[in-house]
Amino acid sequence: MSNLEREAAPSLCGGRGFVVAEPVRELLSPRHVKLGESSEVRRLLPNLGRRMVGAWCFVDHYGPDDIADEPGMQVPPHPHMGLQTVSWLHEGEVLHRDSIGSLQTIRPRELGLMTSGRAISHSEESPRSHARFLHGAQLWVALPDGHRHTDPRFEHHADLPVVTAPGVKATLILGDLDGATSPGTAYTPIVGADLSLTRGVDVRLPLEPDFEYAVLSMSGEAHVDGVPVLPGSMLYLGCGRSELPLRAESDAGLMLLGGEPFEEELIMFWNWIGRSQEEIVQARRDWMEGTRFGEVKGYDGDPLPAPELPPVPLKPRGRVR
Repeated sequence: MSNLEREAAPSLCGGRGFVVAEPVRELLSPRHVKLGESSEVRRLLPNLGRRMVGAWCFVDHYGPDDIADEPGMQVPPHPHMGLQTVSWLHEGEVLHRDSIGSLQTIRPRELGLMTSGRAISHSEESPRSHARFLHGAQLWVALPDGHRHTDPRFEHHADLPVVTAPGVKATLILGDLDGATSPGTAYTPIVGADLSLTRGVDVRLPLEPDFEYAVLSMSGEAHVDGVPVLPGSMLYLGCGRSELPLRAESDAGLMLLGGEPFEEELIMFWNWIGRSQEEIVQARRDWMEGTRFGEVKGYDGDPLPAPELPPVPLKPRGRVR
């Protein structure tokens, strides 16, 4: 799932001006975004109150959706640059195709990681024969300047490190956690982990004090540092924590997102991340003219056209509220 809004607006993010240098408890409510005629996602980042968490710059939560009699996810070919996409499922399957020839079915708790680098395009769809329910998250990671023009690549990791303690299982998606390291390629100090909590468990998760963190609730009822976080909402935690108290009132699924605060200032427009108006204008021209981003072969449908650019100049700025 990517940003399919036809009335796209630029997000000005990055920089450390609004990084909270101490522990906080800032509950972020989602914005409900329609994708197509029947699908809806809950968008947590970018948010009016928070644009980034470390290098994480885009978070959509979707489902659980009953798609037994529906085609399910159908995202036509569209372009990316300057970022990584992270596909993460709790239920269902997603078939990934891209312009460098990748063809991969992603299943629950398998990492589908696409590094767009200078340019790539891809599609995402539920296989013709698919599970009844679809439930997951789509996330983006901003690439730092030194790596944003790298060659595009796709990684699929079905066997990820798991950290366990009584009543909790943490599957490591990206980065490092409690001595474990994900095989997914990371370009900034970062962490992403899927947490499964057993009802009644009361644990403390080790954290890096220099990282900023947020927790996305996927399912169940859990308290994060004493704050109830319901499915489809996210709690921003700031920096300065060495551990995070978690308590599950029911079996619960959470995602821990964190990383070193991202210092560079960015422009995020539609499915592109750049540093200047000229980069975004050129990306749109290249996509509409069919150059640079390549062709996704095998998808039954037309690629998505890019939305019109806003009438005002796009300028990179720091984190804004």
